[in-house]
Amino acid sequence: MLSPRLSELVSEFGMVERALGDPAVLAEGGREYTRLTRRHRELSPLVTLYREYETLGQEQQDSRELLADPELREMAQAELERISARLAEVESELEVLLLPTDPLDPNDAVLEIRSGAGGAEAALFAADLLRMYSRYAESAGLRLEVLDSNESDLGGFAKVVAEVTGEFAYRTLKWESGVHRVQRVPATESQGRIHTSTVTVAVLPQVEQSEVQLDLSEVRIDVFRSQGAGGQSVNTTDSAVRATYRAGTPDEIMVVCQDGRSQIKNREKALMILASRLAEREREKQQASEREARSSQIGSGDRSEKVRTYNYPQNRVTDHRLEGETKNFPLETVIGGRLEELVGALARQQREQQLLDMAEGTGADAGADRSAQRASA
Repeated sequence: MLSPRLSELVSEFGMVERALGDPAVLAEGGREYTRLTRRHRELSPLVTLYREYETLGQEQQDSRELLADPELREMAQAELERISARLAEVESELEVLLLPTDPLDPNDAVLEIRSGAGGAEAALFAADLLRMYSRYAESAGLRLEVLDSNESDLGGFAKVVAEVTGEFAYRTLKWESGVHRVQRVPATESQGRIHTSTVTVAVLPQVEQSEVQLDLSEVRIDVFRSQGAGGQSVNTTDSAVRATYRAGTPDEIMVVCQDGRSQIKNREKALMILASRLAEREREKQQASEREARSSQIGSGDRSEKVRTYNYPQNRVTDHRLEGETKNFPLETVIGGRLEELVGALARQQREQQLLDMAEGTGADAGADRSAQRASA
């Protein structure tokens, strides 16, 4: 039995199509047109599958009527078996498409990479991850722009903040949040010993300043000259911007944008990242409150937990959120930016857990908690 939600989405698709065909909407363009085209793309696969389901249903009815004809009975029976098998497949595919999705998936993203334990080697690995994400973003048709970075003397990064824009940028990168651990012999190691270093990655859905209650009177803006590696000034004008929210309080959030040449552009980007971080903080508070209400004693699944290990001696990447042998992937493939298979495995596991939760009647929250528990193991 298909969900009543399906007919609602099919009706919504029809309304979106009619709106996109309205000359006034086309002429106006802007945010509303972008929203409609994005929603059309989201619903198209589901509606296409639903139309196939309806066609198969009609074919099934026609074949059943042919069973009454002795000359056509054998052919009709074979056709019924084919149709029934395909109907079962389509129903399963529709169930997956009807699973709850993250409303933030279509958003652009803010990518933050910070070196952790390991000193210079951690900074070098942060640079490796930046290259990995740059290649992955390019292959996904996304644009990655570095907004702020602290480069080390050896060519690594203590910190990188980048904006990733394009269709479903946040959905493409959201699986990367967490602690990434690397095991390898550093370039600076003379004894050939394997070191373990860590880098933290945060992926935030980008939100506009207007979408968050950001009181600009609580934001201090400072301007200064851009700094390069070793603290050297790389700009002759005060184009770099530091935006500090509630400075000197426990709620303080600081954002620096200095890679752009324009102070105005850097200010806009800094306020955008500030709004995104503030929105993320509010989401984390809400999620923590919900977990506490359920008295859940499991891992939070947040970015403080180890999600992946890059083992260079064994040429292997292990994603600790996945189960079984499917958690291991070739190092050269992943570090080269070809993350599609790994990300696909994570998405499939999440969908399977959602389907299981629906069957058990436990809801999506329980599935999310179980996924978090696996990540913290």
